[in-house]
Amino acid sequence: MATLSWSSSSWLRSSVRVTNDSSRPSDGGTRALIVAQKKAKKTRKIILKEDVTELGKKGQVLDVKAGFYRNYLLPLGKAQILTPLILKEMRIEEERIEAEKKRVKEEAQQLALIFETVGAFKVKRKGGKGKQIFGTVTAQDLVDIIKAQLSRDVDKRIISLPEIRETGEYIAELKLHPEVTARVRVNVFAN
Repeated sequence: MATLSWSSSSWLRSSVRVTNDSSRPSDGGTRALIVAQKKAKKTRKIILKEDVTELGKKGQVLDVKAGFYRNYLLPLGKAQILTPLILKEMRIEEERIEAEKKRVKEEAQQLALIFETVGAFKVKRKGGKGKQIFGTVTAQDLVDIIKAQLSRDVDKRIISLPEIRETGEYIAELKLHPEVTARVRVNVFAN
């Protein structure tokens, strides 16, 4: 008959012994020593639902202490436990975002090709002495000309123009995408 006995330092060693005393009649003579495993890690793998100062950004996967998750992140709705389903959804969302970025970049490249094949945009200004013109040619002027000639709406903030105060040919840059820049010619002539 197996008996359960605790040694005096069992709390320190976290062990349980199952023994068969040799003084008792043995029915199979089994003797087993069961040692408890290491203390379980009390961390949780989570995903942040929003930016958390000193911790991370939205969508980031982290290991945090169980109490921190249970007492702070969960009640405030700042995080949730990472499950295989959530991980799969994250991957699908990342793929969708990458596809969208690629599509936007391709559209910007096509638009850049259109701008560069147009040739030069002509700007008329009232002339002064010699090559001087009255006023300057601004990004808004170029936006208006592009809209009139190509029927395309362009934001004036993406246009980089040199200072134009004389007649002649100039190069303007349109930053259509962080990786795509179109260079267009601007011909300025006096009336």
